[in-house]
Amino acid sequence: MFLEHISIIENHWKSELPLVVYRKPNTNEVISIFQQDSNLYHVHDFSEKGFVFAPYDRRAPGILTRADKIYSHEYQIRHLKFDTPNFGAIPGEGRKYHIEIVNKGIKEIVNNKFKKVVLSRKIVVPNNSSPIEIFRKVLDSYPNAFCYFWYHPKIGIWIGATPELLFLKQNSTLVTVSLAGTKKSTTTDKPSWGKKEKEEQDLVTQHIVQQLSGYVPDLSIGKVNSVRAGNLWHLKTKIWGTVGDLKLKSIIQALHPTPAICGLPVSEAEAFIERNENYDREYYTGFLGELNIDNDKTSHLFVNLRCMQIKDDSVFLYIGGGITGSSNAEQEWIETVHKSETMLNMIFN
Repeated sequence: MFLEHISIIENHWKSELPLVVYRKPNTNEVISIFQQDSNLYHVHDFSEKGFVFAPYDRRAPGILTRADKIYSHEYQIRHLKFDTPNFGAIPGEGRKYHIEIVNKGIKEIVNNKFKKVVLSRKIVVPNNSSPIEIFRKVLDSYPNAFCYFWYHPKIGIWIGATPELLFLKQNSTLVTVSLAGTKKSTTTDKPSWGKKEKEEQDLVTQHIVQQLSGYVPDLSIGKVNSVRAGNLWHLKTKIWGTVGDLKLKSIIQALHPTPAICGLPVSEAEAFIERNENYDREYYTGFLGELNIDNDKTSHLFVNLRCMQIKDDSVFLYIGGGITGSSNAEQEWIETVHKSETMLNMIFN
């Protein structure tokens, strides 16, 4: 059982040795990968084997956690009931500036500089909780997401629960998704979607299909579905096809950064983000996951959303949203507040 394994995880972490613990969506299996030395290994051509943790900046190399030891344990979800904490001014931190750059982005879209841009912000909060206990709350709260606890002594601790698949490659089959649009819901009823969310979702789908069409001649596109992650709903479309012997590096270059975390066209949106976001995203909106596992036949990567970085007695939360011509800056601000609430519960409850 996972509870019996926690002390091994803590000892490895306190010995300042790299590790990653994760659970894939809709499973109860928690996998631990331990690296037995403290070296910082980088991914060069994606032929490496292990667990990759890559930054948003596609010019920077990803980090490889070598799978020197692998453990698998069943995790039993605790049905926690969180009190509604008084976050005070925390979610309101940076409101004026965020609304300002969202309005700036909308203006650029109206002037045809680009079609979409994803703008984000960082919240810094004090922390007295154990990182392992925060991770357990994430496991309990996000059964449909890819949940992870990642540590390297030269980088630090990151914890997250992302609903977005970058891609799954098994043998010659590739599966990816477009994920966009966000609505808060306290019930299990699917929400009704407006023009802004549908437009955003369609832009992401079209871009992925265009990027992959040169590599995957038999692409199939599924129906748009509503999916839930924590207290939020998103629009999701499955896309799949056959890639044969295509190298992973080519697939990653085609898909990262996705319009769901950057914008469209990508280069113009990247430039706007670099000029206007007043912080370094680091590994937020990068990607992570299994690299050439299972006799080198499987790579299962996710976009790093809904994540936090733990430094000393502080937690850094990262949240953002997609901006289109139909966006409203105040509503975009409220969306980031809603996105922050579940992760804040992991820290303050």
